[in-house]
Amino acid sequence: MMNKTLSRLGLAMRAGKIVTGDEVVLKTIRSSEAKLVILASDASPNTQKKFRDKCGTYKIPLVIGYDRESLGTSIGKPHRVVLAITDQGFAKMISESMETMSEVEYID
Repeated sequence: MMNKTLSRLGLAMRAGKIVTGDEVVLKTIRSSEAKLVILASDASPNTQKKFRDKCGTYKIPLVIGYDRESLGTSIGKPHRVVLAITDQGFAKMISESMETMSEVEYID
């Protein structure tokens, strides 16, 4: 069974409030459209550093958790390393459901 957070990601995707892919996510961070960024725990150290630095600079909450397969499956796509949620309501709902989870490293 898929957990609540992953099913909420699927809901946000169907609502058109998630963007994926390195360059597209970086663009939404720079334009402050991203409300929450989720990075796969199995992303490379360089990718993790890039998104930590970028999110820190633009004050966008960053969550590192799940693996690329779980993230991709939850939104109905192949493996995904990084997602950005562009809607404040979905971002709040998803981050609240993640706060109680042990396999997620939450970074503000």
